[in-house]
Amino acid sequence: MAEASQMFAKFGKHFPAGTVLFNDGDSGEEMFIVQSGKVKISKKIRGVEKTLATLEKGEFFGEMAILNDKPRSASAEAIEDCEMLVIDRKTFETLLRSNVEIAIRFIKRLADRLREANDQMEALMIKDNTSRLLNILSKKVRESKSDQMSLAIEDLGGMAGIDGGQARMILEKLASVRILSLTADDRIVISSKDQVDRLLRYLEMREIFGEMV
Repeated sequence: MAEASQMFAKFGKHFPAGTVLFNDGDSGEEMFIVQSGKVKISKKIRGVEKTLATLEKGEFFGEMAILNDKPRSASAEAIEDCEMLVIDRKTFETLLRSNVEIAIRFIKRLADRLREANDQMEALMIKDNTSRLLNILSKKVRESKSDQMSLAIEDLGGMAGIDGGQARMILEKLASVRILSLTADDRIVISSKDQVDRLLRYLEMREIFGEMV
């Protein structure tokens, strides 16, 4: 606890909700470690902003620009009031060289991100909006090991490459047949994981073979 307080005293900063931490294409000399609050990572593709990830306490981001000395590949924005550790290039390299445990955790997290990126690319290749959204939702449910999701509708739509309005319309249709339900504060609650998986399999087969009449 004392060590965490010392780290925050040395590297900690407060960012109000709405603060743009960096934009796609910016040069990068710092990485960030979230201590509290939420950060949205997004990228504009063909003029449409897509949410790549929503990061919470314990997550880090911005490290690639200081590792490969290339411009930022996405934008980052604080969507809640955040406290973060801001680590410059020299400090980051020193941490990796001097602490094996930190280096191993960092490598494992990068491997997880690569898998997540592959999953997202695979989902975005699906043509049908409902199938794409269900594909991502199904994976999120499996990862969380819980029926109740805290993922915002707009964020889920961004991951599926569709706007918040379209995502809401699709989710409301799924709620009408009790595949899932939506709470007043836009949380998604899954009624049955099996139903989600069965519907997803049906939509995948329909995309391959066409809708049989």
